Amino acid sequence: MDASYCVCKSGVSDSVLQKNIDYACGNGADCAAIHQNGTCYNPNTVKDHCSYAVNSYYQKQGNAPSSCDYGGTVTVTSNPPNVSSSCVYPSGAK
Repeated sequence: MDASYCVCKSGVSDSVLQKNIDYACGNGADCAAIHQNGTCYNPNTVKDHCSYAVNSYYQKQGNAPSSCDYGGTVTVTSNPPNVSSSCVYPSGAK
């Protein structure tokens, strides 16, 4: 079984990525890890925080394709995001 992740795309404006974070965190994603001093706070970029938040939401929704659709600003991948060793992205099996 392959793991799948929902991540934010490159080239998307920070304001759009922030809206994705706000939506995911406001609708059940576990965003504690991307708060200051959290295990996934670094790298401290809007894109990295966005990927963590939308992926958490995606996993909590049972990897439903509709839960990784933010107007084309995110995508599903089988590769975990390359972040710090202390940050582990939850993954679900397809």
